[in-house]
Parts: sequence; C-alpha cells; structure tokens
Amino acid sequence: MARAQYSRWDGTQEVGDSTGDDILRRLMDELVEHGDADQALRRLMQRGFVDSAGRDVAGLRELLERARQRRAQLTRSAFADMQAAMASASPDALRRAGEMLSELNRLIEDQRSGRDVQADFERFMADYADLVPGHPATLDELLEDMARELAAARTLLDSMTPEQRAKLAELSEALLEDERFRAELSRLAANLAGSAPGSDALGLASGLPLAVGPAGSVLDQLADLGQLELLLAGAPSPGALAEVDIDRARELLGDEDARSLEALGQLAKRLRDAGLVEQKEGRMRLTPRGLRRMGDQALADLYTRLSMYRSGQHPVGRPGAGHERAGETKAYEWGDSFNLSIPQTVRNALARRGPGTPVQLSPEDFEIERTEALSRSATVIMLDLSLSMPMRGNFVAAKKMTLALHALISGRFPSDYLGIVGFSRYAREITLRDLPEVSWDFDWGTNIQHGLALSRQLLRHQRGTRQIIMVTDGEPTAHCPAEGAEPVFAYPPTKETVDATLVEVARCTRDGIRVNTFALDATGHLRHFVEQLTRLNRGRAFFTTPNTLGDYVLLDFLEARQMSRRRGRRPA
Repeated sequence: MARAQYSRWDGTQEVGDSTGDDILRRLMDELVEHGDADQALRRLMQRGFVDSAGRDVAGLRELLERARQRRAQLTRSAFADMQAAMASASPDALRRAGEMLSELNRLIEDQRSGRDVQADFERFMADYADLVPGHPATLDELLEDMARELAAARTLLDSMTPEQRAKLAELSEALLEDERFRAELSRLAANLAGSAPGSDALGLASGLPLAVGPAGSVLDQLADLGQLELLLAGAPSPGALAEVDIDRARELLGDEDARSLEALGQLAKRLRDAGLVEQKEGRMRLTPRGLRRMGDQALADLYTRLSMYRSGQHPVGRPGAGHERAGETKAYEWGDSFNLSIPQTVRNALARRGPGTPVQLSPEDFEIERTEALSRSATVIMLDLSLSMPMRGNFVAAKKMTLALHALISGRFPSDYLGIVGFSRYAREITLRDLPEVSWDFDWGTNIQHGLALSRQLLRHQRGTRQIIMVTDGEPTAHCPAEGAEPVFAYPPTKETVDATLVEVARCTRDGIRVNTFALDATGHLRHFVEQLTRLNRGRAFFTTPNTLGDYVLLDFLEARQMSRRRGRRPA
C-alpha cells in the first residue's frame, strides 16, 4: 500500500513542478499541427513557458543570450585585470618570471632526455608554486594544467574585440623587450608543442606571459560558458539538457536560470515517466497512453465550452442491461446485472430495521443502478489534408476535433466503430496509432470522391447507424476516373469532377450511409456543392469556423447518438 508523509510548509519545498500531463497540454497545438513530438518539445524548450506554480521558465533562446552576456561580462573583466597587471608588471616580477621559465624549460628537456626529474620538480614547486596553475604533483601534471590554461587563454583572446587584442599585443611587446624573457618564452612554446601535443602554445609565443594572466577560475568559467553556449545553441535531442551540471550552471548563471535549465532538462523525462512518449529509432513518439491523453484533453476543452453537456451525463432512451449508468436505481430482481447501489441498499436496510450498527443486509434490501441500453453506431471521419487547410488556419482545429471524437467514442461508446480517412489529391486510411503524427499533404487537390469511396468501404461491414463526418474547406477539385487510376486535378472544379463526386454520394445514400458535412470558410462554390450533396444524401450541413468546428461536431454526434437510441427503444 502506498504511504505518504506530510510536513508543515517552511518555504523551502519545491512545488509546482510540471507533470507529464501539463507538458503534453503545452505541446498540444504543436503536436497536432506537425505530428512530431521531438519537434514540438524542442519548440517549447526554445520559447520557454510558465510552470504550474506560475513561475517563468526561461527558454533556450533566452538562456543562450544570458550566457553570452555573462561571458562578455567576464571577458571585459578579465581584459581589465590583464591590462592592469601587464601595465604594472615590475622589473623584479619579470626577472622572477624569466627565472621560472628557464627552470621549467630545463625540467622539460631533462625529462625528455630520460632523466628522473621528480626531486628537481619538487624544488621547482617550492620556489615557484605561485606562478603556475593548479597544484600539480608531477611535471606531467603541470604540463597538462598549462595546456588547459593556454587553451582557455586562447578562447579568452578569441572572445575579445580586435581593439582589446591589439591593446594586449601592445602591452606584451613592451614586456618582451627583455631579451632573456623573450628567449625563454619562445623556448617554452617550443617545449610545450613537443611535450604536450595539441596544447595551444600560440598564445604563449605571441607574448601572453603566464605571470600576468587572468585567474584560473575566470578562465574556467569562460571555458564552461563556451561549452554551455554550444549546448544551448544546438542540443542534439530534447533530453540532452538532462546531462548539464546544474550546480555548475548555478555558479555561472545564477539560481533562476539554473532552475529554468533544470526544468527544461526534465521535460522529456517527465513525459517518459508518465508513459506518454517513448523513444523509437532515435525519435520521440507518443505512446497509446499519450494518444488517449491528447484526445482526453481535446475533448475536455470542448466540454468546457459546452456547458449544456457535461462529461458522462448524456440522457438516452430505455433502461436496460448496458454498461452506462442512468442515475436511477431499482429493486434487484433475479437475472439483473449486479450493479449494486450501496447508498440506496444501506438506506433500505436502515428503513427496514431501524438505526444501529452493524447494519444487517438481506436480499430484499438490494437496490441496483439502472443502466442504459446501448445502441451502436459506426463513424468515419473524412479529414481534409490538402494544403489549403493549414494555409487558411483550419488544420489544427480539424485534427483536434478528430482526437476529441476518438476520445469520446473510446471512452463513452466503446462498442462504436470509428475510422479515419485523410484526403487531398487522393485518399488514404489513417490508423488511430498514426493519427498524432499525421500532418497536411504538400500537394494540391481535394479528392472528396476518393475519400467517400474509401469511407464507404470501411463502413460496408459495420452494423448500426452508419455515418461519414466530412471536414473540408474546399470544393472537389480532383477525382479518380476509375478504380486504381491516377487522380485527375482541375481548378476551378470541372463538371466531370463534381459529377463523379456526386455519384459516390449517391452510392453512400443507397447503402444507408449518412454524410454530414462541416464546411470551413465556405466559398460560393463550396456552398453550392454542399447543398447538392445534402439534397442527394439527406445528411446535414454545417458552415462553421475553426473556433466552433469541434463544438458543432460534438453536439451533432451526441444528438445523432440519442436519436438512434430512441429509435431502438423498447420496454424495460
């Protein structure tokens, strides 16, 4: 059994972390439009969001700009420190730096010749520890530290403006007027190039003295900020940010930006932990649970706007042995399904025996829930995937409606059949598993004829009330002249295409299939065609907008569902 522990709020606990459902809701429109979970999550990460506690989570673009600003600030500070140190370097400091360089060169050359230099190195560190980076225990460790420092110094120089680099070069030339110092510096550059391949000795040879360089911690910060910028600018996958050292990010950017970075890095993990997405073939895809949750959210949005309909409260016809509760009870009779109403059964026992515990139950106390008789319907949604749908801003609303209707049917009417046909230049069946990834076709043509033919095939062997819900924003501009033939496209629509489409409408009518049309942004040509279709099929036509499409479809489906049940009503 799960256990929970509660404590008093002391102001330190973190609340408001986004759940998988919260994240999925934020991805909804992007997922619906493009059908790519990876792309949708990347775009959310780019722009940022407000979490469930009302706190701003900065996006990658904003964090990248702040990291650049922080690096520029550190560069300016490091330049000022270097300029001041180089300008104020005393002859004694330069002499001591030259001695350190001479001794270091000797150690490198001796070790290269095969001598054991550990004792000499320890004496070197006792004399010059304040002039070398880190706390090396051996000469090799010192050379590695110097290679890193010099690489960081080169990064620092690269991040400076040309004017700043020119000023440092001028100061370096003044320092290198000492011939011995210049010679030892060049000698060290050559030794480092031979002893530490890949090290950046160029900065050293160009006259950047070790003795007057910026503090190692500043160079480390600049290097880490550079790496962070690269990651923020081109994260290879939505989960890549989970690998960021948040404590280091906090040191570099501050608490708020580190919190945002951590929240962004957790998005993909929270979706996976909630079972809403999975990684397949290097891509993030919605799971069946994620698909259901998207549909539930789309349906909930519609119900929110439809106050006259509340989820789970749709009255129907006769009481019977279905699976939906009617909100009424009856005395249990032999043969009834045992959907016991506990409150009413206990009230019956108390009314019969009076108050007191324990409550004694007997069969005559049993009261069961009445359930609604189930009728069955079969529906195919014909979804227009032609290029005009996204161009006119209709596609997202149409696909959301499809997801919502799928959620309604699978949750409230599981015995119903739902098929989906997408159509543009030609038509194709869309499985529910593939629905989230469906996007529009980059093709011209609205082949309603082919869509109706395929929908009719899907409904041919289905029982119950059969209907096609067609959502389109264009009149028929393509048709297939024969089965298996390539589509013929023409705009404006030709009489041949319109007639071929109406022939298919007549076949649907003959087979008892109702075609209800939801026309978006209807032009005069589309209105005229829909009127012809409606007269021929006796279906219903709705001229609507993207904002009200889902409302109309939901209401029409529920009303048709109630009418089909009334037609099948019989005594209980």
